[in-house]
Amino acid sequence: MSKKVKVSDLPEFDVTEYLDSPEALAEYLTVVMEENDPAALAQALGTIARARGMTEIAKAAGLGREALYKALRPDAHPRFDTVNRVCTALGVKLVAQPV
Repeated sequence: MSKKVKVSDLPEFDVTEYLDSPEALAEYLTVVMEENDPAALAQALGTIARARGMTEIAKAAGLGREALYKALRPDAHPRFDTVNRVCTALGVKLVAQPV
């Protein structure tokens, strides 16, 4: 007989623990972009930026830290320029592929 596990006993999943290389980061963002949900992309970029250090990412992107937090909230719809600058700061680029 298998032992039942309570959901509350499970460890909290943190995707940033697995984003330890540029390739893993690019794959994660590719999967998120396939959802065609701008809010999901903003949230994913925000999660990665917080894990890497929001101040450093904001500086590398040429944005203020508070502006970056605001732009990458889960309910935000950041401009393409902001997404592109953050991706550059993270060391990845957006690529078009045929569907």
